[in-house]
Amino acid sequence: MDDYHPKKGIQHQTPTRTKLKILLLVISTNLLSIYLFSGESNHWKDYAPRIHLWDSELLLRELNSTQDKLTHSQRQLSDLHRRLATSNSLLETLLTDLGRVHGDKATQEDLDGWKDELFGELKLAVGPHKLPLGYTANLGSDELFPVLGSACRPHQEELIEYMSYKVGGECPSDEVFAQRLMLKGCEPLPRRRCHPASPKGYVEPTPFPESLWTIPPDTSITWDAYTCKNYSCLVNRNKERGSYDCKDCFDLGGREKVRWLFDNGGLDYGIDGVLSTRKPGTIRIGLDIGGGSGTFAARMRERNVTIVTSTMNFDGPFNSFIASRGLVPMHVSVAHRLPFFDNTLDIVHSMHVLSNWIPDVMLEFALYDIYRVLRPGGLFWLDHFFCIGTQLNSSYVPMFDRIGFNKLRWTAGRKLDRGIEKNEWYLSALLEKPMT
Repeated sequence: MDDYHPKKGIQHQTPTRTKLKILLLVISTNLLSIYLFSGESNHWKDYAPRIHLWDSELLLRELNSTQDKLTHSQRQLSDLHRRLATSNSLLETLLTDLGRVHGDKATQEDLDGWKDELFGELKLAVGPHKLPLGYTANLGSDELFPVLGSACRPHQEELIEYMSYKVGGECPSDEVFAQRLMLKGCEPLPRRRCHPASPKGYVEPTPFPESLWTIPPDTSITWDAYTCKNYSCLVNRNKERGSYDCKDCFDLGGREKVRWLFDNGGLDYGIDGVLSTRKPGTIRIGLDIGGGSGTFAARMRERNVTIVTSTMNFDGPFNSFIASRGLVPMHVSVAHRLPFFDNTLDIVHSMHVLSNWIPDVMLEFALYDIYRVLRPGGLFWLDHFFCIGTQLNSSYVPMFDRIGFNKLRWTAGRKLDRGIEKNEWYLSALLEKPMT
């Protein structure tokens, strides 16, 4: 975390800053001198009690009088302290403004972890912004901070480029650039005050439910960010041009048409078999992590289950394609905290995405987050989790045991294409969040 909270050290003082600090010291000293040597504060004899050993009552009265005067003096000193604090704040503000006018570079404390001072749209997006009067008590703060990933700070130059646009105009065509920032941990990105480019010749989507299995028109999106420039290219591309697991997932007439319909008693679980483990109608809402083109959500929709599909646009318009099918996409990376409240989802599914390519610590955080959003009795369907055989028992079985899922079904098997030679394995599991 040192990248985001630099260590405080002795900062170089510019001539302007040094002079103003001397001015602050002189003003503070003069104010204190004026108070001490003028008015009532100068009459020290009034504060000194007269000692009358022969008259105890008179002595008591004078002591009480002295106590009252000292209390009054303390109130005056307290008031002076407040005025000096106000003066100090005003002079510090003046110091900062003069430093900007004269080109003085801000200290690292002033930048709050940023390499350079912020300006323009990025400064507005980072905030903070003062709340209107009357809202402080409800929110516990008088400022509102826009959401911004902490890992954005090391990529300030790229973020400034992302936030450079004409306010109210068309956003730059930078989908790949923005996604690259997200994958570097700059997630979520700040909001922008510009409009995304609209597709030329846009055609409205196919009506539901036909839309679930209809490839949309090419004019439904813009293709600037992708290698393919139409859906025919995506349907027919070979595995070298795209993700191996999703090399043909845009072909809704191919293997997508039969996915999750059958249970082979091994690694392939069927949707109907999974749903039968719960009371009818109690699986209603859920999430598919890394859901490709949305077929899992489509199958669930046919069974009156609403599934949100998280995905990234890796060399293909996955989010737009999912939306065209009448389903709900969510453009977040696998490292993003799931944007659902605790104990709310009935089911979470993930195929291939959660696997050994994710560092163990990050994977465990992700699994705990899945546990968090599932309601008691909710299901986690881990579909074809990939790993090396030695990792399964040494790393992943203990990890799942620590998290605390109940195992309703657990199937491990070698990858058939090349697993025998390289000891590569798949794990499919149906897990349950305990009721208590």
